[in-house]
Amino acid sequence: MNNRRHVLTKDTTGSVKLWEITRGAVIEDFGKVSFEDKKKELFEMVSIPAWFTMDARLGCLSVHLDTPQCFSAEIYAVDLNVSGAQEDLKINLAHDTLCGLLVHWSKRKQKSSSHGLPNGDSSIGKDVPSKDSHRSRTEVDDTTENHTTHVLPSFEFSTVSPPSIITEGSSGGPWRKRITDLDGTEGDLPWWCVDCVTHNRYPKENTKCGFYLHPAEGSPAPNITQGKLSAPRILRIHKVANYVVEKLVLDKPLDGGSDSTFVMGLSSAQSQLSQLDSSSRLGLKPWQKTKPCIEVLCNNQVLSPDMSLATVRTYIWKKPEDLILHYRVVQSR
Repeated sequence: MNNRRHVLTKDTTGSVKLWEITRGAVIEDFGKVSFEDKKKELFEMVSIPAWFTMDARLGCLSVHLDTPQCFSAEIYAVDLNVSGAQEDLKINLAHDTLCGLLVHWSKRKQKSSSHGLPNGDSSIGKDVPSKDSHRSRTEVDDTTENHTTHVLPSFEFSTVSPPSIITEGSSGGPWRKRITDLDGTEGDLPWWCVDCVTHNRYPKENTKCGFYLHPAEGSPAPNITQGKLSAPRILRIHKVANYVVEKLVLDKPLDGGSDSTFVMGLSSAQSQLSQLDSSSRLGLKPWQKTKPCIEVLCNNQVLSPDMSLATVRTYIWKKPEDLILHYRVVQSR
């Protein structure tokens, strides 16, 4: 599915099911219904990078994670209904999925380390990657339900029917174990998985989206930027509207014919937009508090405040060039 967390499947009996990949669980069994109709019904207008591949060659759903591609997808914690999460808290789907898969391994490894390792063996978290380790791949056989702790609920894997981990391309050759059978001594886990889970280190993909922000045609709103802006792909449109409000209220608008430069150039605008991304507001949703009220448009279409820049680029802009957004001041509701 477009949210990159759910997968719709149809088995040999014709039963259609919805899986949550980050938990390895079936979250809805629709029975024998039309697969295409259900797919259309569940469609969401969201754009998130593909961070895994999958197949059913083994007779069950297998999910493949490869570095660095698997670390390309981020979402806001509030989209996972994380209790008490700040509005700007981002979650890397692969990172938290790996933490959920390897929670038993991690606990047992820590317990083993606390008692000391025999023969002076060093922690595999510090192992030097093998020649082919960058090509290592981890597979997950998803046939599970949810029932573990110490990770976010959206990344808890079942201990009753746990998935298996299969490693490919590691120096010791391929092997397979259920996640609950991992004892912390496995030395053939891909180094990037170990680094991710034990040290929270993983490749940082370019998650920025470049765009231009101009007054809408016929709008009396002044021009507030010069040059291209840059922000996280998952930045919501209401943050862009907030940025416009901040510039209109706090800064002197730039004259259309002015030759003055934007203070410190583009970096100033980028910095302010970044600060807005990291700000959180309590009570009413931010876009419900903005005065004056700002509408953001793309291709003459008013954008929903909940849309991300990536979603706008994919479904509204639909061009390879940098995104162009327009804004206008409307009567406060």
